[in-house]
Amino acid sequence: MSATQHELRSAPDVVWRRVRRAASGIRWYLTTLMGDRAYDTYVAHQRAHHPDAPVPTERQFWRDRMREQDRNPGARCC
Repeated sequence: MSATQHELRSAPDVVWRRVRRAASGIRWYLTTLMGDRAYDTYVAHQRAHHPDAPVPTERQFWRDRMREQDRNPGARCC
């Protein structure tokens, strides 16, 4: 197989890797924007900065977060 044939075969692989990477980036952005990763971020922060403090369950985290948003809506539209 010549070098040109090898380059032609690997070109689709490069394209698919780029498409997957772009899709992964878009997914990360949207899940972060919508708050889906908020609990994971909170747990990472707690473990890094407050290792001895208990970490609430995800359910309790969301309850507390919603309660705080209802109490102090700030610039929320809804």
